Amino acid sequence: MSERNQYIEKAKANIEEWNAEMEKMKAKVDQAEADAKIEYQKQLNEMRAQRDEAEAKLKELREASDEAWEDMKAGFDKAWDSFSNAFASAMSRFK
Repeated sequence: MSERNQYIEKAKANIEEWNAEMEKMKAKVDQAEADAKIEYQKQLNEMRAQRDEAEAKLKELREASDEAWEDMKAGFDKAWDSFSNAFASAMSRFK
């Protein structure tokens, strides 16, 4: 498997981990009291938005030409760090 394919597969796996975490959070939202439920739902929506942005960037990366790959990868790395931090911040509010 090429480095490019490995990189894309790893990013997809990370997004799948986010999806699993969001399912756990959804269960907490469903069980929460009314006031907490509103805040939890807000955080869950924020997490979904981060995941959707990461998936969109991954799609761009996957479709990049060989010539643009390195530049796209560098941009994705920066975006991924931002997404990861925002996702982790939103997730931490669930605890």
